[in-house]
Amino acid sequence: MKIGNSNFENYTFVMAIINLTPDSFWAGSRTSADKLLFKVEQAVKDGAAIIDLGAQSTRPNYTEVSADEEISRFERPLALVKENFGIPVSVDTYFEKSARAALSMGADMINDVWGLTHDKNMAQTVSEFGASVCIMHNAKTPLLGDIWGSIEDFLQKSVDLAIDSGIEKDRIVLDGGIGFAKSKEQNFELLNGYDRLYSLGYPLLLGTSRKSMFGGNVEDRLPQTLESTRLAAKKKVLFVRVHDVKENAEAIKEVYGG
Repeated sequence: MKIGNSNFENYTFVMAIINLTPDSFWAGSRTSADKLLFKVEQAVKDGAAIIDLGAQSTRPNYTEVSADEEISRFERPLALVKENFGIPVSVDTYFEKSARAALSMGADMINDVWGLTHDKNMAQTVSEFGASVCIMHNAKTPLLGDIWGSIEDFLQKSVDLAIDSGIEKDRIVLDGGIGFAKSKEQNFELLNGYDRLYSLGYPLLLGTSRKSMFGGNVEDRLPQTLESTRLAAKKKVLFVRVHDVKENAEAIKEVYGG
């Protein structure tokens, strides 16, 4: 898969979560603009292969902020990262207006938790800039019954939209959407069978970092996160999106024998 000028294949790479929000579910992940460069530098040293900037919390029961508020939150941080690091940068948004602003400023990828379906022009905008995209499964109501048909159907329709809009096939990665419109049991079913999504023909991204499916307090969920990362590495998932870069990078090395 291509992101910016980088090519990713044959390994499980770490996408570092950099939250620019005051309300993300784990306080330890929140970053102010003045601390951003230090946090990104540390993430790169610890093994991050891509930085994912998030200017809107998508935790359960979050309060949505506007595209303009998102842009005001990520404008300076995105500029600083692009000026000071050569690492690819993803921006987490489902607003086309935010995506256009981010891509205009040099972002390499859009990470869309609504899989290009929230804004009708999102796919076209990603295509216009020759950018990469992470297409995540989501739903307005919790899934019922067999989860696989619903997830695969949603992702396939989003992929078709992406391709029809001109997004290059080698710039698409899929995310099953753990923690979104799914029960705890469904999240684990998805995690354990994650490689079933390869049937769609694209590389995969897994996002389980410190999520509520693991129970207990968010501060205590690192061990379970690392187990899910090891599982992802065994399944040859291309990216894991995580808060704790060093620990997850080491867990991946364990699996690959590096």
